[in-house]
This record gives sequence, structure tokens and C-alpha cells, in this order.
Amino acid sequence: MQKTLIAAALASALTLPALSAHAEEEPASPHTFTGNVGLFSQYVFRGISQTNEDIALQGGFDYSHASGFYIGTWGSNISWLTDSSAVTGYNSSSLELDVYGGYRGAFGDSGVTYDVGLLQYIYPGDRVAGAVKADTLEAYVAVGWKFLSAKYSYSMGDTFGVNNSSGTWYLDLQANYPITESLTLNLHYGIQEFKGSNGGVSNDSVASYEDWKIGASYALPQGFTVGAYYTDTSMNRTQEAFYTNALGKYLGDGQTVVFLTKTF
Repeated sequence: MQKTLIAAALASALTLPALSAHAEEEPASPHTFTGNVGLFSQYVFRGISQTNEDIALQGGFDYSHASGFYIGTWGSNISWLTDSSAVTGYNSSSLELDVYGGYRGAFGDSGVTYDVGLLQYIYPGDRVAGAVKADTLEAYVAVGWKFLSAKYSYSMGDTFGVNNSSGTWYLDLQANYPITESLTLNLHYGIQEFKGSNGGVSNDSVASYEDWKIGASYALPQGFTVGAYYTDTSMNRTQEAFYTNALGKYLGDGQTVVFLTKTF
């Protein structure tokens, strides 16, 4: 009996701390906060240089809930508005600020994901008299499967300073194929389709184009990623003239970008 009591006492002594430790474990939080910052040799958006091929510093913050809802903000320096002509540009504008929110999830166990939301592009600054405001609101829907994704964005008003361009859309097709655990091949093909017209000339004829990108990224320790890519567009001479700034720089030319990013 004494041996039995001793054994029971020892068992209790060993079990109680484990139970206590288990009781102190807190459930996983449904809230997730992340941030990112990056240094780029230039900022290229949909095949168009936003910084006149100069360096860009970018960063953002995101909040997501376990239910699938999320919001976030992101910013970068730009120069394309002040580099534009004296008729269509801004007297001062060096920042792009994006604010977005939406809902993401998956279709059962199919491995297919979806994402729907709204994205507001904000360009603070002083516009030239008569210039169309560059601020743009887009609704988007995206689907993904393994390393493939497709995203459709629809403009709900004037688009990036182009007058009467509501309904403009952009299709973004991507393949981000993991070659190794750290190295990823990045491929992109996009279609920018402008709607509406100005002065009897369709926006499509002067502003629509296709763009593509090929590159690679390499994940480093501590949340760092380094990479590079080459991007180009398929514009005719009329479209090239539209995307040439007041400094004589054609912004849709073939361009190479190298970058270093950090997530936290």
C-alpha cells in the first residue's frame, strides 16, 4: 500500500505541472499584423515606370482576421505626375498611397483560393489647373491555384488622370514557380484596357496596351528577399507618345528592376 501511495504521489507531482502548463496555453489570436519595406532600382507599375527610372522606397502595413477579412495600406515615392506635361500633370506630387480592404478564402478543399476587394489609389499634391485628378478606385477579384493566379481590376471612375475613363480594366496573370525552397521564378502577363473617349478620340486607341515581366526572387533569412526582373510593353507609336513624359522619357520601354525587401 505504501508503495502504491508513493507511486500515486509521484504520478500526481509529474502530472500537475503538465496540466498547469496546458491550462496556461492561450488560443491562437485571430488577428494578424504584418509589415513590409522595400528598396527598388525603380518603381514599375503595370509596365510603366512611375519614378522616371529612379530609385523607389516602398512599404506597407496589413491587418488580417482569421475569418478572411483584411485591410491594408501601402506607399511609394513617384514622379510621373510632376514629370507629365504642364496641361495634364501636377505642380507637386511625390507620393502614391494605396488603401485597400477585402475578403479572401478558399473553395473547400480544392486548393483554389479567391480574393475580392476594393483598392483606392491616392496621389496627394497640387494639380495643374484643368488636370484630371489621378486618384483611382478599383474593385478587384482574384483566383489562385498552386503557383498560378489571375486578378481582374475594374476602375469605378476616371483612371490615373485619364478623363472619361470609367470602366477601364486590367487583367493580371501570374505564375510564381518555386524552383527551390528559396528561389522562385516570377512570370507575369497583363492587359490594360482603357474605356471612354476624349474629344472624339477613344482612350483605348491611345492608352491601352499589354505588358509582361520575367524575373526571379530569392528568400533570405530574417524575412529578407532579393530579386530582379525585366518588364516590357507592346505599344504602338501613338501609345508610346501618350506614355512619354515632358522630359522626353518613354516610360513603357523595356526596363530592368532589382530589389531588396523585408517583411516583419
